[in-house]
Amino acid sequence: MVSALGYSLGYLGGGLLFAVNVYMTASPKTFGLADASEAVRWSFLSVALWWAVFSIPVFFWVKEPSGEGEKLSFKAIARGALEVVGTIRAVRAHKSVFLFLIAYWLYIDGVDTIIRMAVDFGMSLGFDTRSLMLAFLVTQFVGFPAAILYGKLGEKIGTRRAIYLGLGVYVCVVAWAYLMSAPWEFYVLSVAVGLVQGGVQALSRSYFAALIPEERSAEFFGFYNMLGKAAAILGPLMMGIAATMFDSARAAILPIFLLLVGGALLLSRVPEPSGSPTGPEAS
Repeated sequence: MVSALGYSLGYLGGGLLFAVNVYMTASPKTFGLADASEAVRWSFLSVALWWAVFSIPVFFWVKEPSGEGEKLSFKAIARGALEVVGTIRAVRAHKSVFLFLIAYWLYIDGVDTIIRMAVDFGMSLGFDTRSLMLAFLVTQFVGFPAAILYGKLGEKIGTRRAIYLGLGVYVCVVAWAYLMSAPWEFYVLSVAVGLVQGGVQALSRSYFAALIPEERSAEFFGFYNMLGKAAAILGPLMMGIAATMFDSARAAILPIFLLLVGGALLLSRVPEPSGSPTGPEAS
């Protein structure tokens, strides 16, 4: 629930600012701006200010465990590189962690590809930019309560089953995207994505936390976050290859099936974390 609450607040904050930015772009005169281009530039500045303001609580009031720091030097960099190598070896030594990370990389690549390529895909079908931005806004505000509710669902039916459910919805989203032809259908997809996106992200994080050794949580989560940042690389590449081969934007979306289904199948091979309250399947 902590993970779900964190993601839900992220969607709320991002949605509020995005709503203001969309309004600025749609009606620049209201804000005393010359045109949409100037509104976009001010939107970037507003994001920087938003980050600065909401980073203040972290900088001043979130306490870290005490520890001795180390000055930046070649030795420190070399030691850090060796620690990364050691972390990779430790991850490979934990079968459940290793399998989960491969599964996570596959299905979260599919999830992130849908998020990042949605505008390009919609524009290739002839949808106007304003409709696409509003659809993203819908996803943000649906994602706020949905992430919290999804955390509750994970407690009730089990974390892994809830992740499966979310991935199943994404498979349906890909199928719908292949067949859709009208802007209203894009809004339906936006709602569907908003219902499960934050839940899949939050529950994946909490499931990983149950798998890793507590004493090495910092370095394992560092590796997890690094892997997450490397997502949405394979998906766009596969989409580009499919689009080129079949000369069709619709066909480009189909390889995402492989990432989602492949990730789900590998997740089924992950041993259940011992003593973890992941729901009915843990028993």
